[in-house]
Amino acid sequence: MAKSEPPIKYWSHSSLMAFLRNPLAWYKRYVEEIYDTPSSPSGIVGRAAHIAVEHFYSGLDKDAAVALGLEYLRNVADFEINFGKAKTRKAKKQRRLAMEREYLQAAGFYLAKPPKFKVLGVEIKGMAQVDGLPLPVKAVSDLVVKSTVEPGAVDVVDHKFVDTFSSYKAQKTVFIIQAIFNYYTVRERFQKPVRRFIIIECKKSKNADGSPQLRRYTIDFKKQRQDFVVFHRLLEDATREIVRMRVFLPNPSDLFEGENSFDIYRLGLAEEEGEAE
Repeated sequence: MAKSEPPIKYWSHSSLMAFLRNPLAWYKRYVEEIYDTPSSPSGIVGRAAHIAVEHFYSGLDKDAAVALGLEYLRNVADFEINFGKAKTRKAKKQRRLAMEREYLQAAGFYLAKPPKFKVLGVEIKGMAQVDGLPLPVKAVSDLVVKSTVEPGAVDVVDHKFVDTFSSYKAQKTVFIIQAIFNYYTVRERFQKPVRRFIIIECKKSKNADGSPQLRRYTIDFKKQRQDFVVFHRLLEDATREIVRMRVFLPNPSDLFEGENSFDIYRLGLAEEEGEAE
């Protein structure tokens, strides 16, 4: 009997998290490659802010970088946005104006006093085949910079535009998993030791107490040996699962895609019933 092959060519942080959260939504996006699920306004604002930061560290001045992020935001079509309760044209217009204000404020907070790095690369896409892992890993790194703690090494910088700061800081599991994806891809791309993964959170709403809008968390890879063991086991188990699974079930309680995944499941059942008649 021929050994079954995985239905995907690689794992990424986003695909792994999607699979763990909602297998049917994962299957739709990463196997069938159907990308029709609208994004949240918060997610689009965050992407626009990433674009501004990306262009700033690529050499543009602050105003030009902010303008490009705003241009991206304005070019997102209505059907690509999950407006929630905003159903009328007027309500959607007001929500979009609120998104622009939120974006300009967030980008302004970050660029008021942007962290300084010796930048080696911006928005670096990478793929790596890792010994012991059944599938390659893929990641996009916001910044790759010279490490200030180890000569000849590099650090990876990741930006997150958030509504609230992380209570777990650098110990948040999802941060550590993302960090290891970036560790392997950046090591492969730059052929240098990768020392740290630096997360910079920018809070989009103004802190009432006047405290800083940016927080920085650091994951030192030299201190994460056990996390690498867990990471490998997780990807091995996840790969075995997607090879074994024949039916991908929805997760109706998924905050982001629960309803959509259940609609897909319902549609699939309806099609099967039609074929049986």
